[in-house]
Amino acid sequence: MPVDRTHTLETPRSRLSPTVKLLGWVSFFSDVSSEMAYPLLPLFVTGVLGAGGAELGVIEGLNAVMVALLTGWAGRHSDAKRGGRPRRVRFVRWGYALPVVGKAIVAGAISWPMVLVGRSIDRVGKGLRGAPRDALIADATRPQDRGRAFGFHRAMDTGGAFVGVVAAAGILWWMGASQGESMSTGIRAILILSAGVGAASVVCTLFLRETAQANSAEGHGSARSDDTPPDRSDIQEVAAEADAEGGLGRRYWWTLTPLLLFAMANSSDAFILLLAADLGLTPLSLVLAYALYNLSYTLASYPAGVLSDRIGKWRMIAGGWLLYAAAYAGFAQAGGSAIWGLMALYGVYAAMTEGVGKALVSNVAPPGRRGTALGVLSMSIGLVMLAASVVAGVLWDRVSHAAPFWFGATISVLAVATIPLAHRAAGRARAPGHSAHTGVPVR
Repeated sequence: MPVDRTHTLETPRSRLSPTVKLLGWVSFFSDVSSEMAYPLLPLFVTGVLGAGGAELGVIEGLNAVMVALLTGWAGRHSDAKRGGRPRRVRFVRWGYALPVVGKAIVAGAISWPMVLVGRSIDRVGKGLRGAPRDALIADATRPQDRGRAFGFHRAMDTGGAFVGVVAAAGILWWMGASQGESMSTGIRAILILSAGVGAASVVCTLFLRETAQANSAEGHGSARSDDTPPDRSDIQEVAAEADAEGGLGRRYWWTLTPLLLFAMANSSDAFILLLAADLGLTPLSLVLAYALYNLSYTLASYPAGVLSDRIGKWRMIAGGWLLYAAAYAGFAQAGGSAIWGLMALYGVYAAMTEGVGKALVSNVAPPGRRGTALGVLSMSIGLVMLAASVVAGVLWDRVSHAAPFWFGATISVLAVATIPLAHRAAGRARAPGHSAHTGVPVR
């Protein structure tokens, strides 16, 4: 009798399946690797290799677009089934293996085009893995526990980021790598080490198996709460809507509307670091401030995910966006010492929204198209955030250094105002032949 190697959903008692826990460790090691290198990359390209800001912009701009587009493609193709199951694990394995190769190329770079090649390979991996990995988490988790699952994953991910940033700062301090040859040697040593740590995440992916799919119920216009398991009528209705409309369904697109509006407020975090430098923070202080953000994000992610399963994901996201508006208004008026508290607050906002948003979209997506839904989400938000960063750059250069933050705070408040409207519209969107439910809560 053949052995079924497909993981089933976790029991109500365990809440977090082995798949979710394993993916947490995969992301932990991957982010230790990535965040050791990320804060030092601009300095490496400009200070060690002698490139200019334009070359750095080309590297990061092209790679941002590449990630956004590949995420949508990978999510869609990971939904393709073999033997009745999606094929997500292969995308996850390649997605974590390629960055190890890319980081090794960057570590040995003697010119900025080599960095472009290495970073491109790295970002191809990120684009391949994101949506399939998130779909695996959703597949392995009941709808009423997805906030908890994504919160755990974000906590592990950002915990790795915190460890990586602190490790990089410690290595540079220990090597005395502050300038000249010592700085070049120190950065290259960290880049090589980051590739080695990334290999640990690849080893973890070898233990992954495809997971049976949990069905979606939340957010489909029924009166049931986040904590009520789906029944057959919910699942049939979701499938009927998607089939009738030939895609992800109107509810999915209405759910996406506030998320995309907020993405226009959410420009690159580089502007926060630039502001901190303007306020007099030293390079080491900048790294430590970034570490504080990651620590705050790590500590708040899992509790925020658990709470979102109880009070509703839209409520948690709305609270996070209002916190974002407060933090950005603070950045616009901050003095040097205030930056530390604002960075901690900014980490709490991220914990309240990023994993919870993925859980929300997983619950309104047709079960058989979950990878596509998460891929379209990441692709769309990535492209909108690229536009947001361009707008923020223009405001920074031509208006004032506070202007991007006032712009972001204003748009985030507008995004909160659209949540009830979009949710009601999603609740009214029905497939032909299905009756509407009443009493839709703002969840």
